[in-house]
Amino acid sequence: MKQLIDKLETNSVLSLEEYTKLIEGFTPELSEYLFEKARNIRHHYYGHDVYMRGLIEFTNYCKNDCIYCGIRRSNKNADRYRLTKEDILFCCESGYELGFRTFVLQGGEDPYFTDEKIIDIIRSIKEKYPDCAITLSIGEKEHDSYQAFFDAGADRYLLRHETANDVHYGKLHPKELSLKHRKQCLYDLKKIGYQVGCGFMVGSPYQTAENLAEDVLFIKELQPHMVGIGPFIAQHDTPFKDEKNGTLELTLFMLGLLRLTVPNVLLPSTTALGTIHPRGRELGILAGANVVMPNLSPVNVRKKYMLYDNKICTGDEAAECRYCMQNRMEAIGYHVVVSRGDCAAVE
Repeated sequence: MKQLIDKLETNSVLSLEEYTKLIEGFTPELSEYLFEKARNIRHHYYGHDVYMRGLIEFTNYCKNDCIYCGIRRSNKNADRYRLTKEDILFCCESGYELGFRTFVLQGGEDPYFTDEKIIDIIRSIKEKYPDCAITLSIGEKEHDSYQAFFDAGADRYLLRHETANDVHYGKLHPKELSLKHRKQCLYDLKKIGYQVGCGFMVGSPYQTAENLAEDVLFIKELQPHMVGIGPFIAQHDTPFKDEKNGTLELTLFMLGLLRLTVPNVLLPSTTALGTIHPRGRELGILAGANVVMPNLSPVNVRKKYMLYDNKICTGDEAAECRYCMQNRMEAIGYHVVVSRGDCAAVE
């Protein structure tokens, strides 16, 4: 098995069968071997820098009914909210003072936020903070909408593909959503010129090791600038409420594999990792990740953006999240940097 990791390290392409074998057969010993290789590559491209993104969860309304998601359309128990443009700009102001130079606007697919409203928000942020990057994470749109957001000043777009297998995709999503369209969105975004992010849940219901191998191969083909992965965590108001959560160990292993597969990728150590283990985000960095995303959302709405159960940091002010993260990273020998944190060039 170590030979397969060595093969990956030399930038060779593994087959579906080889990736599947690695994922099925991972052990603590193999994981440590992988993490050491992943850290070396991460240090080559990014040193010991950890890029910080300011997350602004601006709406928890969503027109979709994804089976795993706590803000799905049919969840009548969700306490819905929308931030105003003024609210969003205040979050950016607080974040800018704290050193954030990337703002991530994340929300459900909320029809209230028309293209015109999103464009106005992007332009307003760029006008006040021209040295900052704007990342959008607002779901599937048509090509013209993506183009308009880009023209208004959006720099990056996060759109998790969730799974690269059609059959598995159908088990996680309602019939009106398709993997084909989701992938088309990602290719559209890349063609337009965005720094593009995709990603998936580790341990989602019905997922197999081969599904995870398919995810890695799709990512290798897409060559995104960012990949966001985290463990599946059940939400109590969804049909998956009784499903088993994904594990820390497999999620970390997948982070290491992704670092070796796309060496220069921006790889977040997610809040979900921190939710399933007290040191989850630190362990993610030590497995090869190099991005963290503290929350800038107003404290009064954080508990309402519940994609999954027991989400951490819902009661913290922005400054608490920011300095807590800095301290956590310094404790393991890394340092949070104040910059846009763009993707390193491929060598």
